Amino acid sequence: MTQDDGLELARARYGLFAVLASNLAIAGVAVIGVWRLDGDKAVIVGVLTAAFTAVSSMTTAYLGIKAISNTARSIALGERHERTPAPAPAASVPAPAAPEPASGAPGSAPAPRLP
Repeated sequence: MTQDDGLELARARYGLFAVLASNLAIAGVAVIGVWRLDGDKAVIVGVLTAAFTAVSSMTTAYLGIKAISNTARSIALGERHERTPAPAPAASVPAPAAPEPASGAPGSAPAPRLP
C-alpha cells in the first residue's frame, strides 16, 4: 500500500465518521424536539421532515462527492498508465484486400442498361 492509498483510506474513514456523527446529532436534536413539543402533531411532522431532509442531503452529498473523487482519481491514474509507452507488437497482420466489383475490370464504371 502506497502513501497515497493510506491517505485516501484515512480521508474516507474520517469523512464517513463526520457524516455519521452529524447524522446522529441531527437525529438527537429531532428526538429532543419531538419530546419537548408534547404532542403538537403539525410541529412534530415539521421537525421530523426537516431532520430527514438534513440527514438525507448530508449523506447524499458525502456519497456523491466521494464517488466523483474516486472517478477522478481512477481517470488520473489511468492516464498516467496510458502515457507509458507500450511495447511494440511482435508481428503485424496485413489488412485484407478490398473486394473487386462484380462486373468489369477493377475500378471500372458499371455497364449502362439497355431499354
